[in-house]
Amino acid sequence: MGSVRFRPDTKRLYFDFLYRGVRCREYAALPDTPSNRRQMEKVLARIEAEISSGTFDYARTFPGSKKAQEFADAAPSAKHAVPRRQIGHLPKFREFSEQWFAEHSLEWRHTHKLAVESIFKTHLMPAFGELHLDQIDRAKVMDFRRKLADPEQKHGRRRGVLAPATINRIVGMLRMVMTEAGLRFGLDNPCAEIRRLKLKRTDIQPFSLEDINRMLAAVRPDYKPYLMFRFFTGVRSAEANGLKWKYVDFARGQVLIRETYQDGRTEYTKTDGSQRDLQVSAPVIEALKAMRPEGYDGDPAAYAEAYVFPTRSGRPVDTTNFVYRVWKPLLERLEIPYRRPYEMRHTCATLWLAAGEAPEWIARQLGHTTTEMLFRTYSRYVPNLVRRDGTAFDRLIAGAIHGGVSSHGHKEVTQ
Repeated sequence: MGSVRFRPDTKRLYFDFLYRGVRCREYAALPDTPSNRRQMEKVLARIEAEISSGTFDYARTFPGSKKAQEFADAAPSAKHAVPRRQIGHLPKFREFSEQWFAEHSLEWRHTHKLAVESIFKTHLMPAFGELHLDQIDRAKVMDFRRKLADPEQKHGRRRGVLAPATINRIVGMLRMVMTEAGLRFGLDNPCAEIRRLKLKRTDIQPFSLEDINRMLAAVRPDYKPYLMFRFFTGVRSAEANGLKWKYVDFARGQVLIRETYQDGRTEYTKTDGSQRDLQVSAPVIEALKAMRPEGYDGDPAAYAEAYVFPTRSGRPVDTTNFVYRVWKPLLERLEIPYRRPYEMRHTCATLWLAAGEAPEWIARQLGHTTTEMLFRTYSRYVPNLVRRDGTAFDRLIAGAIHGGVSSHGHKEVTQ
């Protein structure tokens, strides 16, 4: 088996592999970095797959190499040449993708695993399941994508155009499978140059403080602390539903986000970055105190594994049930235009921005590792909420350049 090695004197990486029983070393003009090693290891995997299948062309892979000329001079006669692989001799997409799924599903959360299963069952298997891997070409993939966007096509139980984001996820899953097939069998990935569809920007719809007060006053009493918690912490639905008392620290005013509850299962958070310690406000502390079960103050440890927001049946809140039995009726009764419960998260973020909290702190509270998403998602709300609309800069330069007269043509008042 070949490897990617490092030569100390030149400080460059090189390939080290066997071809026709000969040890070959081919040098690259690349320094030893993790990124360069990963790229070269992918190339090496393709080389070895081509060697195994009898399709490796040394001169094409390493043009100008002395070894290429040696192998060309010593090439076997046509009678003894290694036959090239025939189309259709590789595994079918169905059996290879099932193996791929089994190898990768160990890394996934349960909800993601279910989503991937659905994509294969509904879209990929009907289109490609009986084709051999080397029968799937760019034309077939492009036609498959066209049909996903065709309003006359049926997709599982439904008919109509799929959203661009959904089409990108489906084609992206096919791309990952075919990338792995390329590494193992030396195939060109038919999805490699297919671009993602452009997505329409969707605006967030946060609630106003007036809306929040009306909703808290009108919601069922047993759900008031739940709404209070979500509006003023910005947690995701699954994070609120999966919160247990062992993660609530009243002394420090903190809530630790460590688990989620979704689709009847308690599991790890969405990402590692979602694992975070929330610094909660006084109204949130009061809402949590209102949810403490009888006897909690006497022995908190006895309730460590209990959920903070149980339903009347004692189970955690189920998002779908909450939407149809509590959320939608509440908005309809108050005549507030419908929006997803996720908008409570957006509402909290915009309120933090309005209060002038540091973007880095807000990002951590939301479970983001950087502020990039914060500015991308909420930038248009910042000027309206905190009056950062350029007028401060206008006042600054007015005094320095125009003797106190702003570009709006009026005299600035000085204190």
